[in-house]
Amino acid sequence: MERLAEAGHADRVLKAIMGSEAASSPIVASWQRSSALHALDPETVAPSWRLPSPEVASARERLGRLLHVAEPSLERLFFAVGGVGCSVILADRDGVILERRGASSDDSVFDNCGLWTGAIWSEKFEGTNGIGTCLFEQRTVTIDRDQHFFARNSLLCCTSAPIFDERGELAAVLDVSSNRRAPGFLERAHDGPGFANLVASAVSDAARSIEAENFRLAYPRARIVVAPGGERLGAARLAIDRDDLVIGATRAARLVLGINAQTLARPTPAADLIDSAAADGDDIEAAERAVLQRALARSGGNVSKAAKRLDFSRATLHRKMSRLGLKH
Repeated sequence: MERLAEAGHADRVLKAIMGSEAASSPIVASWQRSSALHALDPETVAPSWRLPSPEVASARERLGRLLHVAEPSLERLFFAVGGVGCSVILADRDGVILERRGASSDDSVFDNCGLWTGAIWSEKFEGTNGIGTCLFEQRTVTIDRDQHFFARNSLLCCTSAPIFDERGELAAVLDVSSNRRAPGFLERAHDGPGFANLVASAVSDAARSIEAENFRLAYPRARIVVAPGGERLGAARLAIDRDDLVIGATRAARLVLGINAQTLARPTPAADLIDSAAADGDDIEAAERAVLQRALARSGGNVSKAAKRLDFSRATLHRKMSRLGLKH
């Protein structure tokens, strides 16, 4: 019966990627990447790829301070969701799981499905999944059961949020995953959008908390100022020296205030940046629209170049432009 279900899932995936849904469905777009770009087969039953212990240790060392900063948030998040059969995971920018929290009674289930330390969950290796698709799209995503590319992952529900470092670069992914085979899994608790929204909010908040603490520790002698921002991007934080010059900015601040490496390379008063953003509008959509318009103008209307300038994928920029009513 399970084998028939997996075959049916594979048929749905293949039918979808041969159609025209990719332009409007992020899930189908990810399925297409999994098939065309990474040459994956949805019926694959081979286990997840895992790095040997020395390579995992090297990956942990590369992540450095952020790995230690994340530990309290991992504990708090697991305390909130562990009782309903969920595992909490921290993966690096390559999709390698470096830390996890889970109930000991569920360990064998998560180990068998590959959600374990050292396993690689980028789209290149696992197709559409919470960690890998979050890394590609650089936004909070939920991949629920048969939205996964591989049929063998169709009992998983994964919600992942990106974590950006003090330079505004993608550094890691925070993930909460459940598996319907887990002994602690509570079916009714996971039904409906309410629980999914609650988990997505908790994961996003925890990711932002990690970013904020990591940013603070990166600039121990600076004042940290929260600039105008919004819920979609999180708080826009600036690190300011004793002369009120900006020496650091989070990803949200870079996007909302139009900050880049060149801005930080020259002395820039914090007030000038904040006043400039305020002139663009009082809400986050106005500020975000202004950022996108500037990037498009500087790129001569070329969406691919603008996306690269903003460190977005082209698909992500198209979705933002559509939401904000921008044309090119």
